Amino acid sequence: MSPSAQVLNPSEAARRLGVSAKALRLYEQRGLVTPIRTAAGWRAYGPAEMARAAEIAALRALGLSLAQVARVLAGDPQGLEPALATHQGALEAQIRGLAVAIEKVRALRADLAQGRTLASEDLARLFGPAADLQVAFDLPWPWGGERFELRDIAPITYIVGPLGCGKTRLALRLADEIPGAAFVGLDRADDDGAAAHARLAADPTLKARVDQALAWIVEDGATPSNALTALLTRLEDDGPSALVVDMVEQGLDEPAQAALIAQLRRRGPAARPLFLMTRSNALLDLAAVGPDEAILLCPANHSPPSRVAPYPGAPGYEAVATCLAPPDVRARTEGVIAWRPEVA
Repeated sequence: MSPSAQVLNPSEAARRLGVSAKALRLYEQRGLVTPIRTAAGWRAYGPAEMARAAEIAALRALGLSLAQVARVLAGDPQGLEPALATHQGALEAQIRGLAVAIEKVRALRADLAQGRTLASEDLARLFGPAADLQVAFDLPWPWGGERFELRDIAPITYIVGPLGCGKTRLALRLADEIPGAAFVGLDRADDDGAAAHARLAADPTLKARVDQALAWIVEDGATPSNALTALLTRLEDDGPSALVVDMVEQGLDEPAQAALIAQLRRRGPAARPLFLMTRSNALLDLAAVGPDEAILLCPANHSPPSRVAPYPGAPGYEAVATCLAPPDVRARTEGVIAWRPEVA
């Protein structure tokens, strides 16, 4: 390396690549990139390491698992074609969305040319994101009937809050109020996984989807388990219009949680909405939250649930961060509840 070559520390490299520092460390752990070491022994990334990491990040953005990335980097292109096909589909969906937006602009310009005054709602619909699914209802106890509205529902919405904050009540109400939605409770898995396996045996199409999702997640380092299979059986069921999942991390170790959220992010911006209750920072890594994700915080003081931006300094950010814990800590408190409401 020439003396003038720029060398970045891990945080600078992650920022330049647009990934989290945790993701960069995972690339290293899987042997995909090897950072250089400074004289003091610190990790660093020069031009060659940055080029390699950028290639990994690009392949991950296409939806490849880390195992698939390793094979592509080793010269085996298997897995690239379906990933590229999925990416092409997402781009074509964006093109269709832009075409619709252009028609809206054209119609508004025509209205202006005819002397019509535009209402604020016209402009809001033009510049705001499309909101095919919206929900509004009076909040249950402990909020005392305050009005709650959720617009522009993201493909992934995390529901976060401390024990006793009411997030389970909110989740149940969301499942009731969203037409066609389903609530996925903690009873989704029994000890031997018999219920999930019976359902998969009765539905070969669903089984094929679950097997594919499970293979991707296992390639990314997860250990197969009854809890993971039971969760995927519900997540891959295409019947409900939206899913509200109670404590996604239940029964999953850290590699499974990290691989699961990576797999869910592959679905793209047009995917069916998922509401994921969690207190695990392996699932909700605040540094990795993307544009197709949102965070709902249920505060400890029973203020109404609010949407929180995943940026330090944003209102509610610190409260969200204090609710999250590593998977090993979550495992020690698994099953601990402040109060569980009855399901009607």
